[in-house]
Amino acid sequence: MRFGKSNYHFFDFLHPGGSVPNRRGGGGKQLHGIDACAMKKDNDRRVISTNRRARYEYELSDTWEAGLILLGSEVKSLRRAGANLDDAWVGLDSRGRLELLGAHIAPYLEANRYNHEPTRTRPLLLNKLEILRLRQKVRERGFTLVPLQLYFEGRWCKLEFALGRGKRLHDKRQSTREAEDRREIQRALRDRG
Repeated sequence: MRFGKSNYHFFDFLHPGGSVPNRRGGGGKQLHGIDACAMKKDNDRRVISTNRRARYEYELSDTWEAGLILLGSEVKSLRRAGANLDDAWVGLDSRGRLELLGAHIAPYLEANRYNHEPTRTRPLLLNKLEILRLRQKVRERGFTLVPLQLYFEGRWCKLEFALGRGKRLHDKRQSTREAEDRREIQRALRDRG
């Protein structure tokens, strides 16, 4: 039996039904019909910034996830966790596209003169049908789009935002009272047991 020009391969015992991954981890990693390069880990979400006041100031209903169009210096700055969503909001531009407004991404010091403007408007990437649905909901009285989290999912930067309605002062008082009651109950249970 010659091994040089036969159809028999030793690696068929190791990886039946698929090709062998090469040394450098490049293309051609088909293993049992699944592209191994395209497989994602479950916990591959690294949070950069969170808008903590959003849940206090708004009644949130539906959440969405959108990609961001960023410059290279912005991505490098985000990898250093240099972002702030406190004064940010999501709005519609004149052409009907969604944009992230007011978010502060710190300048990347090594970018020199090719740096970005820290509070520029950043377009969001969403499906056209989702944009139409969001536009209809925002037109209703009192609704706004509030950014909740900025994070990396794999190598892509994503924004999680929600449809929310601003709380009135008595609603805020009620939500703080409920949070204090929950804390008291937890303390009592912890001290008792």
